Amino acid sequence: MEEKLLFTVGADDAGVRLDKFLAKSIPGYSRSYLKELIAGGRASVGNLSAKPSRALLEGETVELLLPEPEEIEAAPEDIPLDIIYEDEDIIVVNKPKGMSVHPAPGCESGTLVNALLWHCRGSLSGINGALRPGIVHRIDKDTTGSIVACKNDAAHRSLAEQFAVHSIKRVYRGIVCGNIRAEEGFVEGNIGRDPKNRKRMAVVPAGGKEAYTSYKVEEHFASHACCTFRLKTGRTHQIRVHMKHIKHPLLGDALYGGASGKWKLEGQTLHAETLGFIHPSSGEYVEFAAPLPDYFQKVLGDLRRT
Repeated sequence: MEEKLLFTVGADDAGVRLDKFLAKSIPGYSRSYLKELIAGGRASVGNLSAKPSRALLEGETVELLLPEPEEIEAAPEDIPLDIIYEDEDIIVVNKPKGMSVHPAPGCESGTLVNALLWHCRGSLSGINGALRPGIVHRIDKDTTGSIVACKNDAAHRSLAEQFAVHSIKRVYRGIVCGNIRAEEGFVEGNIGRDPKNRKRMAVVPAGGKEAYTSYKVEEHFASHACCTFRLKTGRTHQIRVHMKHIKHPLLGDALYGGASGKWKLEGQTLHAETLGFIHPSSGEYVEFAAPLPDYFQKVLGDLRRT
């Protein structure tokens, strides 16, 4: 069944091309796929058909009809991986910015799953099926850092149980807009689909899933702050949604209102820094850390000089 999506162009997106605006507004869909939809008459601006290159004006309404998703089969691809750790049971990877975890409509290749299928030569757990082999948890396309995949079903079941009871240690680092006054705090609020945008999540007054995020300010800047976040739960877009909820969205997170500033960032400034859990075979606690990516360090350097 096709889905109708509606968007209102904000001040930050005035002058932006239609295809670029939609790619930024709908995570998980490539710009090339969206250009095909626009060219096929599935997008309109102010009830009028438009070309992908159409420059948008503040306040305009954009409508997109998404076709029913087609079944996708993941294929191995020779894509280099930044491997933090690997053994017979698990592989921990430092995922780069812009890489989706698994295939989706308009993004059938170039994902972490495609790379893992090539690297692991078929040695991935099959619990999540052919589309998501080995995948026990996810991080967003534009979030960098530590992610673990499982090479067999026993390892997958072990880690899935740890994720289910929230015993996995997950520490993220991010830069937020605005200088948070409190040195540390927490956000607690159920997360569900945003009724105004099905591709976005929101803190909802009723329903949704319980979500809890704690934060600590590591560095204050004039108009931003660098924070570490710890997750008790692992909901879709959790940190991004909770920080928007307290009016401190992540820098570069256009979907949730975080401006990119002078850096012209592609997506949120968020990094999955630390991942810790009980190893499925040894029974011992193991912990892995992914270094901050270059772009993140550059932004920090610029902020420290202001």
